[in-house]
Amino acid sequence: MNAGGVFKPIAFGIIAAIILLAIYFSVVSLVSGWSFAKDQFSQFWYFVLSLSAGFGIQIGMYSYLRQEIRFMHIRTPRKTVAVTGTTSTIAMISCCSHYLVNIIPIMGIGGALSIIGQYQKELFWAGLAFNAWGILYIARKIYKFNKHLL
Repeated sequence: MNAGGVFKPIAFGIIAAIILLAIYFSVVSLVSGWSFAKDQFSQFWYFVLSLSAGFGIQIGMYSYLRQEIRFMHIRTPRKTVAVTGTTSTIAMISCCSHYLVNIIPIMGIGGALSIIGQYQKELFWAGLAFNAWGILYIARKIYKFNKHLL
């Protein structure tokens, strides 16, 4: 392990989780108001916090892997960046896409997205599944990297 240790990756993960929560509250508050955002959070806090924590873990693990790769002067594999970034984005979209139902009718395509609103919990579960997949994927990359060094 390099001199930077795990402090930076943990800090990056915590910051990423907090930023995701801020985005969540901002989007929901802008679309439906602060009161609705608080109500939704109180109803689904376990999903929201789990998604945020999972995202933070992914960012922390990725930061750790990237830090170790840089320490060893190995070029960062771009596929890892693309896959983990895509996974996090899909989880976030799955988490928050049901809020688009409130503004899409203005744009004239509310019918299709109103179905999304009916499957809110399923979208949360899909987001959690993508988070878990992302965490396992990065953990596997870290394991392979550390195994290769031994």
